[in-house]
Amino acid sequence: MRVFVMQRITAVALVLFLTLHMVVVHYPPGHLDFSRVMERLANPVWKVIDILFLLAVLVHALTGAYAVLMDVERITPYKRFLIGGALVLGVAAFIYGSITVLNFSIPNEVVGG
Repeated sequence: MRVFVMQRITAVALVLFLTLHMVVVHYPPGHLDFSRVMERLANPVWKVIDILFLLAVLVHALTGAYAVLMDVERITPYKRFLIGGALVLGVAAFIYGSITVLNFSIPNEVVGG
């Protein structure tokens, strides 16, 4: 039941994050150049948004894969192993992605220094 609820909550979050992502990244008003992209990526608010987006994608993908695999009867005995593997994979991907997002800063060339 928890997997079902997590799937639905992250699905709603993904609709919101994907809409925001499409509007900001793919259809921005005016000219979008590298300096504007770097300013956005260096902004702490956008870092939080990007990390939450990453979390929603990981939770949605891993719970979806788990739900599909649980439908296969031969895999059911390995349920604990699958949960552990999904947790390790999810935590590793979240840490790696978060470090990547957090390392963005405005380069001196863009700022003018």
